[in-house]
Amino acid sequence: MATKSLLLPVLLPGGEECARCAEDLTARLLEVPGVRAAEVDRGEGRIVLTYDGSQVSPEAIERAAVAAGAALVQHVTHENLVLRGMDCPDCALKVERVVSGLPGVLHASVSFAAARLAVAYDSRHASRAAILRAVGRLGYRVEEAQGPTQSGVFHLSGMDCADCARKVERAIMALPGARSAGVNFMTGRAHVSYDPAALSLDRVARAVREAGYEVRVEGNPTHDPEIPAFWEKNARLLLTVLSGIAAAGGFLAQVGGAPEAVAGSLYLAAILAGGIYVVRSAWVALRTRLTTDINFLMVIAVIGALAIREWAEAASVVFLFSVAELLESYTMDRTRNAIRELMRLAPEQAVVRRDGQELTLPVQEIRPGEVMVIRPGERVALDGTVVSGFSSVNEAPITGEPLPAEKSVGDDVYSGSINGRGALEVLINKEYADTTLARVIRLVEEAQAQKARSEQFVDRFARVYTPAVILLAVLLAAVPPLAFGASFDVWFYRALALLIISCPCALVISTPVSVVSAISAAARSGVLVKGGAHLEEIGRVRVVAFDKTGTLTQGAPEILEIVPLDGRSPEQVLSLAAAVESRSEHALAEAILRKAYFEGVRWPKLSDFESITGQGARARIDGEVCYVGRPGLFERIGVPVDGVRERIAAEQARGRTVLLLGTETELVGLILAADRPRAAARDAIRALKALGVEHTVMLTGDNAGTAAAVAREIGVDEYRAELLPQQKVEAVHDLLRRYGRTAMVGDGVNDAPALAAATVGIAMGAMGTDVALETADAALMSDDLSRIPYVLGLSRRTVRIIRQNIAFAVAVKAAFVAATFLGAITLWLAVLADTGTSLIVTANGLRLLRAARRLPSGRARAGHAAPADEACACGGECAMAAPACHEHAERAAPRSA
Repeated sequence: MATKSLLLPVLLPGGEECARCAEDLTARLLEVPGVRAAEVDRGEGRIVLTYDGSQVSPEAIERAAVAAGAALVQHVTHENLVLRGMDCPDCALKVERVVSGLPGVLHASVSFAAARLAVAYDSRHASRAAILRAVGRLGYRVEEAQGPTQSGVFHLSGMDCADCARKVERAIMALPGARSAGVNFMTGRAHVSYDPAALSLDRVARAVREAGYEVRVEGNPTHDPEIPAFWEKNARLLLTVLSGIAAAGGFLAQVGGAPEAVAGSLYLAAILAGGIYVVRSAWVALRTRLTTDINFLMVIAVIGALAIREWAEAASVVFLFSVAELLESYTMDRTRNAIRELMRLAPEQAVVRRDGQELTLPVQEIRPGEVMVIRPGERVALDGTVVSGFSSVNEAPITGEPLPAEKSVGDDVYSGSINGRGALEVLINKEYADTTLARVIRLVEEAQAQKARSEQFVDRFARVYTPAVILLAVLLAAVPPLAFGASFDVWFYRALALLIISCPCALVISTPVSVVSAISAAARSGVLVKGGAHLEEIGRVRVVAFDKTGTLTQGAPEILEIVPLDGRSPEQVLSLAAAVESRSEHALAEAILRKAYFEGVRWPKLSDFESITGQGARARIDGEVCYVGRPGLFERIGVPVDGVRERIAAEQARGRTVLLLGTETELVGLILAADRPRAAARDAIRALKALGVEHTVMLTGDNAGTAAAVAREIGVDEYRAELLPQQKVEAVHDLLRRYGRTAMVGDGVNDAPALAAATVGIAMGAMGTDVALETADAALMSDDLSRIPYVLGLSRRTVRIIRQNIAFAVAVKAAFVAATFLGAITLWLAVLADTGTSLIVTANGLRLLRAARRLPSGRARAGHAAPADEACACGGECAMAAPACHEHAERAAPRSA
C-alpha cells in the first residue's frame, strides 16, 4: 500500500474550510478503484489517501481528486455574510442552529466577534434567499450589496458594549442609500457599503455622531470629528455619578428617619439615572424575543425588587451595574487601542511630486507610479522603492527590530516605518489599501474574529448553562411557596439573585479578550498570528523543523575561494563562472556576480543559456559549452571528478558548498561558497529547548557535509540533507508521525508545501511578501529567529490565562448559585459577582498586551550605491546603464551584521 497527500485548498478552492465538502470529497474518492482509505486532516489542510499501487497510479488519483473537487465546487456555494443585530454570543448560536437546519445547507458557522455567517449550501436544494429569510425571521439582517457601491471604514469611540455596535448599525442602515454596515465592537471599527449617488461618508459620520458616538473616517483627515461637548463625551459617567449621589442620599434619608417618600424618590432617581442605558439595551433584547443578555435580566431583577418594595436593593443594583459597565468599557478600550496603535503607524497624508510641484495629498488619492517625498523624521505613508537619496529607516513599528536599516537607491521601504536624518524620494508601488501595513492590520482583525478551540468550548458550555440557571430561577421562585408554603417574597428574592447570576458574560468574554490581546501584542512585536486556533497550536508543538537557506542561515552565500584546476588564473575562472551565471536567478549565481563585481572582473558574452533545475547551469561562451554546478552534474555528463573528490568531501565537511566549473570534457576550477548561520540561530534553538521543545530539525537541499557542519554549529538535534521540495513535505509528515504536533519554519514561498503540511507553518521575513502573509499560519515580519521562542512562549501564556479565566468564572458562578439557594446572596452582591467576575477575567486577559516587546537583534542592513559614471562590470553585455547594472550584480549584496 502507498499513500498520497493532496492539499484541500487546491481541490476545493473557496471551500477548503467546509467540513461537509471535505466529507463529500472523501466519499467520492473512496469510490475510485484501488483507493482503500481517505482521511481528512483539517488542521493541516490536506487529505491523505491510501491506495493499492498495482490498481491505480498516483497520477490517476490526482486526476480523480481534481475532478471530484470541481464537481463539488460547481454545485456547492460558499458565502461569508455580515449579520446585523447580534448583541450577544447566544444570538450567534441561535442563527447557527437555525441556518444549519435548513434543507440543502451543508455547513453554517457564525462568529459573534466578527458578526459573520459562513455558510455552505447545495444550490440545487437551497438558495441564498431562503437563508436570508430564515435569518430575518430571527430578528437579524444580512448585508446586501445592490447595484454600484462604495465602501468606507470608520473608527468609533464611545462604545462600551456589544449593543452599542448594534445601535450604530441601525443608525447607519436607517439612512437612504446604505447597503450594509458591520461594526466590530472589539476593534471599534465600522465597515460601511453605500450607494454614492444617495449617500456620502459625511452623512454617515453625522448619523453616527447623532447616535452618541465619536467617529472618524479611516485615512481621511478631512473627516476628523469636532470636539464633542463634555456632556456628549461623558454622558454615561455623569449619569452613573448622579445615580450614586441619589442612592447615597436615599440611604441617608432612610437611616436619618426622613419620610419614606423622600427616600423612595431619591432611590427612584438613582434607578432612572443609572438605568437609562440598561433599559435601552433591554428593550432591544425584548424586541428580538430571543435574547437573554445581562441588561434584560437586570431590568427584570430591578422590577422584581421594586415589586416586593426593596427600593434600596433596586437602586444599589442599578448603580453598581452602571459602575461595572463603565469600568468594563474602559478595559475593553485598552484592547481596541492595541489595533488602533497599528492603524496610526501610517500617516494619512503624503507629499508627492506632480508636474514639478510638491503636493500634500490624502494617501487614498495617491497612485502607484508616483514619486513620494519623505523628509527627515517623517513616517513612510506608502510602500515603495527608493529612487533618490540615502537614509536610515526605523522599521521597528513593523518588524519589532530596534536597529535602523540603511536605505539607498533600489531598496524597498514600507508604510509605517520612520525615516531618519536623510531625505528620500520613493517610487510608490502599492496603493494605500494594499500596503504591507494595511494587509497586516486586515489579517490581524480577521485573526481576532476567528474562534479558538477554548472559545468554542465556552460557547457550548454557555449554550447549556444560561437556560439551565434561568429554569432553576423559575423553579426556585415557584416550588417552595407552592409545594411547602414558604414565603413567596423570600424565594422570589432569591430567584431574582439567581437570575442575575445566570448571565454567562464572564465566561463568554474570558477567551476572546485574551486571544485579541495576545494577537495584538504579537503584531506589535513583528509577529503576525492568523487566529486564535493557530495561537493555541503554536504553544503545543513538540518539534520544530527549519529550512536551512535563508532561515537558519543568512540566505546570501559568499564566495570564499576560487581554485583553478587547469593552469588558469582565479580571475579567469571567476570570469567564466560569472558569464554562465549572469542569466541565473539562484542565490549562488548572485554570489558569483557579486564576487566578480567587487573584484572588478569582467565576463564575456554568452549564448544558449540553460538552467538545469537542482543541478546548475550551462551556456556557450566563445563557441565552447561551459557548465557551473554540483559535482553530480559533471558525473552525469561524463566529466571525471575523481581527482577532486577528496577535496570536495573535505570542503563540505567544513560547511562549505562546492561548485565546479568545467567544459564538456574537463574541469576548469572549484568555487567554494558558504552561507553563514544567522547570529541568533544558536540562541533561538537553545531557547526552544528551554521551553520544552523535544526535537529540532534542519531540512535542506544542500549536501550532507554542509548540512552536518551547519547543524553542529547551531545545535539542532537532527538534519536531513539533499531534499527536494516534495521530500521536505514527506519529512514533515514523518515528524508528525514520530513526535506529533510539528511547526515548520521557512520563507513562506519556496517552502509553502512544507508549511502547509505542518501543524503550524511559520514564515520568516514576510514583510512585503504577499504569499508569506497569506499562506502561513504565523509570519515573522523580520528575519529575527528570536521571535520564534517568543511567540511560542506567548502562546503558552495565553492558554494559561484562558484556563485561569474559565476556571475562575465557572468557580464563582457555581459558588454563587449554591449560595443563592441558602439565602446568602443579595441582589447587589449578585451584581458584584457577575460584573466583578467579568472585570477580573478581562483585566487578566489584558495582561497579555504587555507581552509586546522589542527583541534584540544584531542585524543592521547596509545599502550600497554605484557611481553613475562607473563602467559596467559585465563589459556591456547586459546593455544596462551603470547604476542599473550595479543593482543587477548586487541585488543580493550581503548585509552588514
